[in-house]
Amino acid sequence: MANVAFMRGQLDNAEKLYKASMSYLLAGDAKEDDNAVLEMSLKLASIYAAQKQHKLALAGYEFCILTLEEKIAKQKDLPEDVLPAEEKANTRLLLGMSLDSYARYLLNINQLPVAQKMYEKALQISNDVQGETHPQTVVLMNDLATVLDAQGHYDEAYSYVKRAAELAKETQHPEEHMVLNNLAAILMHKEDFLQAKQVYKEALKQAQQKGDVASAQHIEEELAELAKRRKGSK
Repeated sequence: MANVAFMRGQLDNAEKLYKASMSYLLAGDAKEDDNAVLEMSLKLASIYAAQKQHKLALAGYEFCILTLEEKIAKQKDLPEDVLPAEEKANTRLLLGMSLDSYARYLLNINQLPVAQKMYEKALQISNDVQGETHPQTVVLMNDLATVLDAQGHYDEAYSYVKRAAELAKETQHPEEHMVLNNLAAILMHKEDFLQAKQVYKEALKQAQQKGDVASAQHIEEELAELAKRRKGSK
């Protein structure tokens, strides 16, 4: 019920339900570092972030990340007959999810250098556990490029987004058009206007084919901005 309320944007209701669920788990055998408890703590942090309750959001994200890092360090050398590899991997992925959510929040409040560090850690975990071609790895690569681009690190951003675009094409990623849109924007910032135009056109074509009206409209606006910049650079 909490997840349904969260997905529907009923944040106040979701908050109450998550808190009730956590209290129930903690009253039983669950510990504070139980993955189910931490997953709900992460959802609460996301709710506080959406509500702009910054102190609560920050405390929630830091609790999840620090607790998971400590848990992973303790579990590192445990043999598989004590703790299966899949359970270790799930804990690492939950840390990656927490870092990703925290990074998006930091990007939203313009804390770019810290957001970059969180994205780098999340990307490393996804790459290690799920592999470079996993859809989430591609998304994180693209998101890291975004935060690097926002800081003016265009060459570094380009290297990440270029690889993300290659992987998105190779794996037929459902968000390939969004990765291409990001690649085109970074090319425009690098003043490679001709290449940016070609990539924007491909992104627009894919967005239209997928029926993503909002993305198609955004790409058309970016193409208009690109035309202005090309005219101004002559």
